[in-house]
Parts: sequence; C-alpha cells; structure tokens
Amino acid sequence: MNQILALREKRANLWNQTKAFLDSHRGEDGMVSAEDNATYEKMEADVVALGKEIERLERQAAIDRGMDQPTAAPLVSRPTAASTEKQGRASDEYRNAFWGMIRNRAANPSIMNALQIGTDSEGGYLVPDEFEHTLVQGLEEENVLRSLCTVIQTSSGDRKIPIVASHGTASWVEEEGAIPESDDVFGQISIGAHKVATMIKVSDELLQDSVFNIENYISAEFARRIGAAEEEAFITGDGSGKPTGLLHETLGAGTGVTTAGNTIAADEIIDLVHSIKSVYRKKAVFLLNDSTIKAIRKLKSIEGQYLWQPGLKEGQPDTLLNYRIVTSPYMPEVAAGNKVILFGDFKSYWIADRQGRSFQRLNELFAVTGQVGFRATQRVDGRLVLTEAMKCLAVKGA
Repeated sequence: MNQILALREKRANLWNQTKAFLDSHRGEDGMVSAEDNATYEKMEADVVALGKEIERLERQAAIDRGMDQPTAAPLVSRPTAASTEKQGRASDEYRNAFWGMIRNRAANPSIMNALQIGTDSEGGYLVPDEFEHTLVQGLEEENVLRSLCTVIQTSSGDRKIPIVASHGTASWVEEEGAIPESDDVFGQISIGAHKVATMIKVSDELLQDSVFNIENYISAEFARRIGAAEEEAFITGDGSGKPTGLLHETLGAGTGVTTAGNTIAADEIIDLVHSIKSVYRKKAVFLLNDSTIKAIRKLKSIEGQYLWQPGLKEGQPDTLLNYRIVTSPYMPEVAAGNKVILFGDFKSYWIADRQGRSFQRLNELFAVTGQVGFRATQRVDGRLVLTEAMKCLAVKGA
C-alpha cells in the first residue's frame, strides 16, 4: 500500500514537472521546438509507465485481499443435522466429475451418471456453477464495459425492453378551461442473443499432469478471448451476428461535437460534456483509446488548467474535466472521420447474457497430434437503450 501511494505521489510530481516544462518552453506562437517536444514526450512516457505500474500493483493488492478472506464462516451456533450440500451443477460430485471428464478420468459409471445432469442436446456439457462464476469474473476483468454497463440475464427468446419515446407535458389553462390531453409515447427495443465461440487445444500430457491447474488455465484463456471479442463488439459491432455497438451509425451514440480540424481542441471536449443532459452527466464516463489520451494531455481550459489530471489516491482513476477516464484498444484512434471519444452514462447500454455457457470436450478431432480440443460458446447481445444519454466526439472528415 505504501509503495502504491509513493508511486502515485511520484507520478503526480512528475506530471507537474512535465506541465511546467511544457509551459516554460512554449514560444510566442504557442509551439515548442522539436528538441523540446522530444524531451516532453519522454517525460510524458514516464508518467504513463508509472500509471501502468500503479494499475498492476493495485490489481495485485486486490487479489491479495481476496486471498486473505476466510474460506468459511465462523461457527457461531451448535451444528444442526440440516444438509448444506450443494445440488445439481453446483454439487461437489458434479464438479469433480466434470473436471475428471476434462482430464479423461471419468471411467466410473457413477461419474458418468453425474455428468448426465449437464448433458446438452449435442453431447457437450454445461459448465458447473463454480466454473461458470470463475468465467464471469474473468470476463469482467477483461472487458471494461461489463463493469460500466447494465448487465441482465435472459433465459430464452428475445428480451423486450419498453422505453418512453417522448413524455407528455403540462399546460396552463384558464379557469374552467379544458385540460388538453398529453400522453407519453412508448416504444420497444428487442435484445436477442448472438453466439461467440472459441476453442483451445491442450496436449494429453498436460491433461494427465496433476500439477497443472487446468481449471485456472481454461477459465483465464476463455475469459481473455471471449472478453476481448465482447468488448470489440460492444463498441464497434454492426448488429449482424453480433451485438449493436456504441458507435453504430444509427443505433449507437449520436455525434455531440465534430472537431473543426484534424486535431482535438479543449473547447471541443468541454462542448462534448455539455452535449448531453445534466442528469446523465452525474454518472458520466469518458471512453477513448489510450493513444487519444496522448493527443489531449497537453490541452488546457480557459483558466489555464490542464484538462487531464492523474489519480492521486489508491483506486482513484485519471480524470478528464473531473470525469473518470476508461480506455479501450477498440476505440478508434484520432484520424479524419473517426468517432474517437464517447462520453455519457454507460448504464444506458444494456448487455444481455443468455443463461448457461456451453463447454465441450473434443476427443477425436486432434487425436492424431496427441491433443484434446475444448470448445466454449456464449450467447450475448448488447444495445444502447437511451441514445440521449451518450454522445461522441468525431474528428472532421478529410
């Protein structure tokens, strides 16, 4: 903890030195020489490197805190005869049978009977509850949007989301005058389910090696692959066989500001903030590519304050105009015609998970090379429900 705090203070001091260097080396035309710019960029790179190291240490600290948690509740009363054994796919019997099947050790008929609990129509096996929870946690760590957006569960069919398209209004009327009718207008958005899938090949030797933690490897690798595919679709998806992304031309966030040139100005970011209603600004967040931060880090407000500010305390994010910054590699970089910054309340984007993730072992497909395949599939959809809650900044076209 002390190390994280020390690094944050070091980063803040270095950022202040970087700003002071930039301010003191500007010419009368507001520009800096190529040599001074190279020095500034090196200082800026050190600030970025410190930020990434702080993030790594904070993730390690979070994992350590989790490992320090008790694995069982303290005994505060006399034990009773009531059974607390988990049932179905959450039971120890099913979990042991599932991973025994993964390692090709399920030869006992009783184990095969246990596996029938999770048999699907194509011969695969539903993931045991404990493993599914591990996978969801991994997705949240890999996919930044899952922690920002509204996530719901669906069991079957499309999920119909009613929305208010327009509100009624009140009117001033004379005494004994007729009160005009003014009804709300309702609409409906449908969220379905699109399949995202991946496959892993594992050698027979690794499967039979009791030291190798196959559970952690598979859950982490599936989380990385599926999480990355999800995040990209939630941002840029066209809705055809995948979710409808936030940057969709007609169903995504509208353009709040278009830059006057091929670079971003401070006033344009301020205009973007005020392009959405104040009620949505209370929980608003910036989403942008990491390279875009580099382009706007030098920008100042009218008062001479830098728009970008580093977080100084543990868990405190970097901010832009005092709003949290979240980065994603799937946001477009600054280039003519690109929508490069999203700003708004991300709870207005809904992610629908179809319940039950499928996991199947492929015994014969790679047998000739001494490997076993594992296939994972997930059904998910996403849609921006309230378009007025989010706007984007677009760079002027060429």
